[in-house]
Amino acid sequence: MTTTDHDPLSAPVTVILGDEHYANLKDALRAALIEIGARLLEQSWGVGGSQEIESFEVSIDNVLLTVEAETFRGLTLTGARPLVERIAEVVRRNRSHPTSPA
Repeated sequence: MTTTDHDPLSAPVTVILGDEHYANLKDALRAALIEIGARLLEQSWGVGGSQEIESFEVSIDNVLLTVEAETFRGLTLTGARPLVERIAEVVRRNRSHPTSPA
């Protein structure tokens, strides 16, 4: 019998960054994605009942990441654990030290 190793670091995880309606959180995420070199692949927006859902998929070094802003769930990142944790850390840093317009 052959077994394959399962790498827990490559298993997708979802992290909730915070409430989706915070503009500074979205700005911090946008800055983090630009800083890390994300490339937009797909984007969608929709309304279902009382929920508004915005979703986009990006590629960073050929690794896919999904970002969703959902009314009752918040702003989430889903993807491989190391990438999600890296982006979440950059978002936290960007929110702690926001850049001001020149």
